[in-house]
Parts: sequence; structure tokens; C-alpha cells
Amino acid sequence: MFTQCPECLTVYALTPETLAKGQGSVRCSHCSAVFDALRTLTESLPARVTRLDAHSTTAELPRLDMPVMRPVADAETPPIDDLFAAQAAAPSTPPMPEFTRTKFTMHGAPRWPWRVGVALLAPLLLLQVGYAERYELLRNGITRPWLERACAGLSCTLPLPHDADGLALLSRDVRPHPSVTNALIISATLRNSADHTQAFPTVEITLTDLNEHRIAMRRFRPQEYIGDSRTIHAGLASGASTALVFEVADPGKSAVAYEFRFL
Repeated sequence: MFTQCPECLTVYALTPETLAKGQGSVRCSHCSAVFDALRTLTESLPARVTRLDAHSTTAELPRLDMPVMRPVADAETPPIDDLFAAQAAAPSTPPMPEFTRTKFTMHGAPRWPWRVGVALLAPLLLLQVGYAERYELLRNGITRPWLERACAGLSCTLPLPHDADGLALLSRDVRPHPSVTNALIISATLRNSADHTQAFPTVEITLTDLNEHRIAMRRFRPQEYIGDSRTIHAGLASGASTALVFEVADPGKSAVAYEFRFL
């Protein structure tokens, strides 16, 4: 017997066993198309094959008139009428599988340790976040009043906020030290342009040469350029200005420029 792939027109020889194995459906080894082998099944090939004729699906189906056997109904199998009656009486919705009704529960396991652990760890987490973001919280106009009220109830004081962007350098000057050899006096005027009192900053002074290469750099904490601890504790008021004076070693004639940074 022969059949033809409708996609690539390849003709194949096949046996009844091959037809029975795929129930009439086969796969072309040339183009991998799956097709119904019964549509072009033929016993012999014509002299010149271009396309095998497909069998019409509207042709009258052959009638089987030679019965061989009929299986006997099993004793446990109900008759056809009883079977339909049983199906009608059964519920329309099938029961759910047993595994879908299983609930994984911890019978007898106390839950209060988990609740106590969460209640203890949640405040600790909030404290860690607050400590990590303490500078932002102190500068924020919404959170700082709340923190001040809380600190007043705990008899503590909050550190002054620090905002380097709100500090402006009005003037600066470098000159030789009048009484110390090989030393310089660097003076500047600092203004707090922010709308709140803030802490005195750490001042970084960098000396560079003509090529802007750093020759010397030093950072001064408030205790090093302001001698009065009460002034440091009070901070720099909004709109106020203060004079800064620094004594540094003279790095030589190659230092021709200097830069201020507030940290």
C-alpha cells in the first residue's frame, strides 16, 4: 500500500501495521508534517505519479455485515438501563480529590511565641531604620518637631541639624602668620542661609598649585576653630554670620590656590 504527504508530495510505502499503530495518522520523514494516510491510500501506483487522488469523505461508508463476536456484560457491570439511571441519580458535580481537601495545619503548635517575637522585633527594626536615617529625620521639617517632643519627654536633647547646602562663604583670605615663621593664617566669613539653626560644620581646606594638583589638605572640627563650647552647642542661627580663623603650616610658594568645603 502507498500514501502521499500532502505537504511535500513524497510517496511512501506502508503496511497495515503502520496504519494501525498511528490509527491512520503518520508523520512525514522529509518535512515532518503529520497527515491522514487514509486520504491517499492506494494499493498500486500509476506509471507517473504527481499527486495521488484523495479519497472523498462524502462517499458512502461500507457496512459491516459479518459479526464475529460480542462481549458478554460482566456480572458486576449494571445493565445499560440501570447504568443510565445511576448516572442520573449521581450528583452533577464530581467530588473533589482528597489531596485538594487536605489542609496542612500545625495541630497543637502554640502561636504566641511568633507573635511575641514579631512584637519585639518590629520596634527594633524601626530603631535601626531611624538610626540609619537620623540625619535626614533631624533635618526634615515634619519629623523633627515630633522628635523634639519625644526627646523632651525622655529628658534628652537632639543634635542640631546639619545642612552643608545652606552654608555660604562670604569672604576668604590667606596671609603670612605675623608671629610664627613658615605659617599661614587663613580667614573666612561663614553665613547660615538656611531657615533654621544648624551645627557648625567640619571645614576642609585644600591648597593646590597652578595645575590644580593638591599640595596640602586638612579638616578642622568646630572645636579647633571655635574656642567657646557654649557657642558650639548653640549652633549658627539662621541668617547669622561668623568669622573663621585657621593657622596652618606654609606648604611653600607652589601653593597658589585654596578651596573650602563644609562637611
